[in-house]
Amino acid sequence: MKRGPAADHCPAFHAPDVQDIDTPARQPDANRRRLLAGGAVLAATMLLAACQPTVLHHGYLPRKGDLEQLREGMSKTEVEALLGSPSTTATIDSVNDSYYYISSTTRQTAFLRPQEVDRRVLAIRFDRNGLVKSFALYGLEDGQVVNINDRETPAAGKELGILQSLFSRYM
Repeated sequence: MKRGPAADHCPAFHAPDVQDIDTPARQPDANRRRLLAGGAVLAATMLLAACQPTVLHHGYLPRKGDLEQLREGMSKTEVEALLGSPSTTATIDSVNDSYYYISSTTRQTAFLRPQEVDRRVLAIRFDRNGLVKSFALYGLEDGQVVNINDRETPAAGKELGILQSLFSRYM
């Protein structure tokens, strides 16, 4: 291609070649591809993370060695110094006390209902003098499901009156 007189005097001037003008840019946009690939990786990572179960621990979790130190004949204050305050207490026959240390572990995956996968109940029974009489550790397999109230409250509109039941065939 022939250059004009300005191109000879100015080194910064560059006259475009005929090839540069006629050839359209048909190469794929590399930045766009990288952005889409990064978005796909991010979306896949978020989906996998959402499917990971969430494990929650509630209540008293004994330290290793605490249960081995628990002995019959210990006082309530010694038990509380060793294990801390109980989750709940109970009085049996209004004389003997019991301490209960309760922990549970639940697992929930995404939006599903949480499931209890482990439960531990440490029951400590005291005698009349406030000394440990017996203790036992119970698990989820030892428990029973108790329905506190399984009666159903009637809702208005479910029950038919005498006249409605008589004339229900004709309606």
